[in-house]
Amino acid sequence: MATAPATPPGEPPRGDGRPRIVFLDVDGTILEHGSHVAPSTGAAVRAARAAGHEVYLSTGRSAFDIHPRVSEIGFDGAITNSGALVTAGDTVIADRPLSPAATARMLAVLRSRGIRFFLQTHDGVYASDDMAELMASYAQELRDRDATRGLRPEDSLAGLADREFPGVGEADLSRIAKAVFVSDHADGLEVLRAELGDDFLIVPGSIPLPGGSNGEIGERGTNKGTAIELLLTHLGRDAADAVAIGDSWNDVEMFEVCGTSVAMGNAHDELKHMADFVTTAVLDDGVWNAFDRLGLL
Repeated sequence: MATAPATPPGEPPRGDGRPRIVFLDVDGTILEHGSHVAPSTGAAVRAARAAGHEVYLSTGRSAFDIHPRVSEIGFDGAITNSGALVTAGDTVIADRPLSPAATARMLAVLRSRGIRFFLQTHDGVYASDDMAELMASYAQELRDRDATRGLRPEDSLAGLADREFPGVGEADLSRIAKAVFVSDHADGLEVLRAELGDDFLIVPGSIPLPGGSNGEIGERGTNKGTAIELLLTHLGRDAADAVAIGDSWNDVEMFEVCGTSVAMGNAHDELKHMADFVTTAVLDDGVWNAFDRLGLL
């Protein structure tokens, strides 16, 4: 496993005896954008929990869409659908789907603009008619990319993009948590922000899907940061003891809430500037090195 850099002055001390509660993003933090998990990541999570710390997932993915290879690591709970569902063990702390009016408005805009999309509930992911072909193409791109880097096909989770998704017509529109969109145009994000306005939180996507632009749409006020606040209140924990580790735009709010924030080495530069420190990249033992630097192991 890689060795973490020495802790600079003023950063959180190693092993200060405080039990921490850690929130781990999935794509770009645990998963190398949907395809691989660093072997050290599971070991880091299990070691931290054995040492008395709590570790939660904090992801834009639906609970339904957490790959078994991630789930089997073992966590104390999860924030999924970018904060729409919050669980501690088997207890549901918050369940915040989009309002039916917000869902209807969002769908009207996506369809009028001809933008491909997924709708996510807590127990399913539903695709617009033209999304399946796009995802099959993306899965092949992942396999080709892995081959050029000498990564083994049997270790890849690229098959997630290959699966058949039910159509939007099968979704319960009263239970939609968020949408993921893929636009053929580079200005897709700006177009949706202009048309949907301040009632929605629209951020660039954390997975590099094909197309001109892609991102996530949720209801403003429902994000990883507000979800963490709800969970900390339920658990009676202090935000000063919370650690956020992530790489992308939907991690901004949890960085703002948690006492310590850590950007992955592969994170966007803007997120690195927000972070207390930057660890190594996802496949370079980034989670392990972050946990080690914080004295969690």
